[in-house]
Amino acid sequence: MKKLISLLSILLIISLSFIGCSSKSTSSEKKTTKLIVGASPVPHAKILNVVKPILKNKGIELEIKEFTDYVTPNTALNDKQLDANFFQHVPYMEDFASKKGMKLVAAVKVHVEPMGAYSTKIKSKDEIKDGAIVAIPNDTTNEGRSLLLLQKQGLIKLKDSTKLTQTPKDITYNPKNLKFKELEAAQLPRVLRDVDFAIINTNYAIEGKLNPKDTLFIEDKDSPYANVLTVRPDNQNSPEIQELVKALNSEEVKKFINEKYNGAIVPAF
Repeated sequence: MKKLISLLSILLIISLSFIGCSSKSTSSEKKTTKLIVGASPVPHAKILNVVKPILKNKGIELEIKEFTDYVTPNTALNDKQLDANFFQHVPYMEDFASKKGMKLVAAVKVHVEPMGAYSTKIKSKDEIKDGAIVAIPNDTTNEGRSLLLLQKQGLIKLKDSTKLTQTPKDITYNPKNLKFKELEAAQLPRVLRDVDFAIINTNYAIEGKLNPKDTLFIEDKDSPYANVLTVRPDNQNSPEIQELVKALNSEEVKKFINEKYNGAIVPAF
């Protein structure tokens, strides 16, 4: 009888142990949601990787899809293949959305990428010769932005000294007779051997192993063209997007940008 009681007691203890484990496992399970964000590889995807663990602690799985152009991320966002994208500044976003009939929203400013003049042939602005060939981005806002930078250096003058959306046709004064090659922004680092210099966005410069400290000249660090997290009006206030917004403006991200890029890219918060 005593053996039977002992056996029952052991079985009861084992049974309770399993119940306890089952209860603990169930209570520790968290519901996770997924955010799919499109980004340029550098520095955008790198920055997003910093916030992955921050979001994971909030029950959000961040999936990063990399793009190497300035068109597909907005198209995919508009078509709801992405929840957000991170690669552009507001003037480009607004111009693109207007032309394509899209509704896109800037959720938060993250960092500034100063645009600069790069060359493998000359070392300073003073070495720019008459008839020099200059490669510039061919998308509307970055092309105008590059021309404004050239104007600020006294190399050209434009019809409108402040308008962003201008092209070489709007140049009214060109004392060095600069010749312009209008190319897709991502191609610019690859054509440096074929031109005298090129005006390149910092993300593509870094991706092309160029050092912003070696530029002939570069935008001021207070450039108004901060890169933003872009979303749609229908999801801009969702809890997941708001957590991503907080994470992108966190001290972890600020520290990463400052230490990783050493002034070539600067936090905008």
